[in-house]
Amino acid sequence: MPSKPYQRIPIQDCGEPLVAIPLDQFAVVDPHPYAVLGAPYGERSPYYVRAGVLQALCQAQANLQTQNPGWRIQIFDAYRPIAVQQFMVDHTYEQLLQAWQTEHPETSKENAPKDDLLNQVYQFWAAPSHDPATPPPHSTGAAIDITLIDDQQQVVDMGSAIDEISERSYPNHFADKPDGETFHCHRTLLSQTMQTAGFRQHPNEWWHFSQGDQLWAWLENAGNARYGKFD
Repeated sequence: MPSKPYQRIPIQDCGEPLVAIPLDQFAVVDPHPYAVLGAPYGERSPYYVRAGVLQALCQAQANLQTQNPGWRIQIFDAYRPIAVQQFMVDHTYEQLLQAWQTEHPETSKENAPKDDLLNQVYQFWAAPSHDPATPPPHSTGAAIDITLIDDQQQVVDMGSAIDEISERSYPNHFADKPDGETFHCHRTLLSQTMQTAGFRQHPNEWWHFSQGDQLWAWLENAGNARYGKFD
């Protein structure tokens, strides 16, 4: 599996606990999309983050509502055990494999371009590493996947679905598209909302934000991450 540059950032975990996101204060995707697929969360809810991340998330929503009364952040996903990360990597690979087989019905599954398909998976999904030096961002409790809800309680159209494996997932994909001005405007609002509270956005995913993990530290040019894998 390919390594990523942010994985070279050292981790000095600050020891903050995982805390429950108060779902009465935020919008939430319900039922949880990965749990519906059978992802093995066990007894721990996916709607948990580190205490400092929750504080920043609350500040982000307050900032959003200052300029857009009635709008809310919608939580799609937050904490992920390593087992869930592995489950979703496998699930995504199987989806891509099925799509490939549909396009190449004359070719057997055994002859599918496994490496190419896995590279597509790992462009958007972190490897389910058990190495404490290279934890998946969501397994640290520092990363969240989100979108916005407007004052009519409608999901704001970002131009592509969360977890879509395509270039449309890149945050600035619609910046130069003649028919993408509205999508880009919505994505910019989401990004600015989160960045004003100290989050940083995944370079490949308009929905993914983190604070305090290796990816955040890499984007911030910080010396080290303050959140590592949470067991």
